[in-house]
Amino acid sequence: MIRDQELKHPDAAPVQTDSMPAPQVLRDAEGDILNSGTGGGKPAKDLSINFVPVPYPKYEPAVITMWPQERQLWRVLNASSITYLDLQVLFNDFAQSLGVVAMDGVPINFNGNSAQSVVWKKHLLIPPAGRVEFIVKGPKAGLRASLVTRTVDSGPVGENDPTRPLATIVTAEDAAEPQSRLAASPAQLSDPHVSPLRDIAPTRTRKLYFSETPQDPKNPNSPTVFYLTVDGNTPMPFDPNAALPNITVKQGDVEDWIIENRTKELHDFHIHQVHFQLLQWNGVPVDEPYLRDTVNVAYWDGGSPVYPSVRLRLDFRSPNIVGTFLYHCHLLEHEDGGMMGTVRVDAAQSATSRPKDDRGSGAHSAVFHTTQ
Repeated sequence: MIRDQELKHPDAAPVQTDSMPAPQVLRDAEGDILNSGTGGGKPAKDLSINFVPVPYPKYEPAVITMWPQERQLWRVLNASSITYLDLQVLFNDFAQSLGVVAMDGVPINFNGNSAQSVVWKKHLLIPPAGRVEFIVKGPKAGLRASLVTRTVDSGPVGENDPTRPLATIVTAEDAAEPQSRLAASPAQLSDPHVSPLRDIAPTRTRKLYFSETPQDPKNPNSPTVFYLTVDGNTPMPFDPNAALPNITVKQGDVEDWIIENRTKELHDFHIHQVHFQLLQWNGVPVDEPYLRDTVNVAYWDGGSPVYPSVRLRLDFRSPNIVGTFLYHCHLLEHEDGGMMGTVRVDAAQSATSRPKDDRGSGAHSAVFHTTQ
């Protein structure tokens, strides 16, 4: 579990890297340190891993012990309020392949992907609220190994997420046993026998967009108001006392939602209760086998006539999701600042159909033995 927290040493000077001078520290209207665009500099937040702080500027990492070349399953949750992670495992500074077996709680071999159970990646971008489960093979004895998060470009008005270490991976023949282990003969999960979500024609398509404005239009340095708006409606910050939902859906439907980012910082779309399949990234088809409930949306450059976007296919077929629940940006300041909405799923037998342009709204976990 990786969390962020206020800087333990907020007055520490930015560290110079290589021959480049330390980047200047600039702050946004909320007081967070802005993206330096250099991959380094002072972070907006410190990070901890399994409650072991790894504070700026020394970044003294936690310690993960493994047997030499041991295979483990790591379940990682980005429980940060505003910090993006881009995880890598390095052996002598070389990135290792990580075998992703589940994303946001859903196994890779669901959603019609029974023939594919592992997706190999050299790094894993995990936005706030993102979860990923992956296979790690430990280093040989004597290799220098570490878990790091790479810099994430959050946009010119986003927070600074520099490259930094999280944990040193130490191999030892007497390393402690993991607190849980895979069963020797695991029971097979039943095949749900459902068609892949991407192969189901959507009932309708909606467009939503992220936007933001200064609270005081005459003062660009005033606190920011954040919006997540159904296209065609007037942007309004989320009202928890609103009597009507922003979007109404019929249980049993499958919908495509296009989420645009009309701001100059990253946003992290998240929806409760359901999962979706990412179909397009900035208008380009992608071939992702897994389901998510959280996805990053790239920032706008401020001048392009086309906004960055993702196209998602959402699954509202389960009868267990009937009711009202949230969708929002999962950066805490953004959702608390108004970047949120509600979707109501009506029961199939009572819901009335709406026009297509409706604008209404198995495994074990290796528990890290982390020490200072």
